[in-house]
Amino acid sequence: MKTINKWLDNVAILIATGAGSGFAPKAPGTFGSLAALPLIWFAHERQWNSLEMVYAIVGISVIGLWSTHRVENLWHTHDDQRIVIDEVAGLFITLAWFPFSWFHVVTGFILFRLFDIWKPGPIGYIDQKVPGAAGTFFDDVVAGFFAVAVLWAIQAAAN
Repeated sequence: MKTINKWLDNVAILIATGAGSGFAPKAPGTFGSLAALPLIWFAHERQWNSLEMVYAIVGISVIGLWSTHRVENLWHTHDDQRIVIDEVAGLFITLAWFPFSWFHVVTGFILFRLFDIWKPGPIGYIDQKVPGAAGTFFDDVVAGFFAVAVLWAIQAAAN
């Protein structure tokens, strides 16, 4: 049992840290967001439809919450900057329904990072008031929805 728990701890760390990107000495959240790009590219390359994108977001969220909870308990911490799976989920939400183009990737990335850092309204509330893995994780999910809304508005204004 000890071996299985150690293995699960290592898997949780790998997932929660965005395949190690969260160990970047500076700006781990930015590196965690960058770690999402290959996954987002893959989804677009495979031409996933809207429902498949939703399934991916739900899957990332379930696995992300599990790994965040496990790692926070393992490290005896809350919202540790090395935990970046929440950034992966947030950027995936931001870019899931747009073409994987330079414009959308760069603009969506900047918008998501701004909302994640600035934490306006409900993002800040979740960050400050929601305990445990849910608080760590869902502020970035909401930041992703804020970013996608602004990106949709930018695209609508451009058309």
